[in-house]
Amino acid sequence: MKKKIKIKINGKLNIIDDKTKISVLLKDLKIPIRKVAIELNRQIVDKKKLNKIFLKTNDRIEIVHFIGGG
Repeated sequence: MKKKIKIKINGKLNIIDDKTKISVLLKDLKIPIRKVAIELNRQIVDKKKLNKIFLKTNDRIEIVHFIGGG
């Protein structure tokens, strides 16, 4: 059985598998990477590094969607 950790996504508590990458989390949440900005613990994450960053207990993720308008 995999170990679980607690993180916050946009202020809401979530329980995920330990050693989950940000890219996997976004895929599981069905979030289109091209249309969002990702912040991890108040730092903007370079999208090229999403597949290299493993989430840890108490990490805080903010996902901001871009909305077009005119």
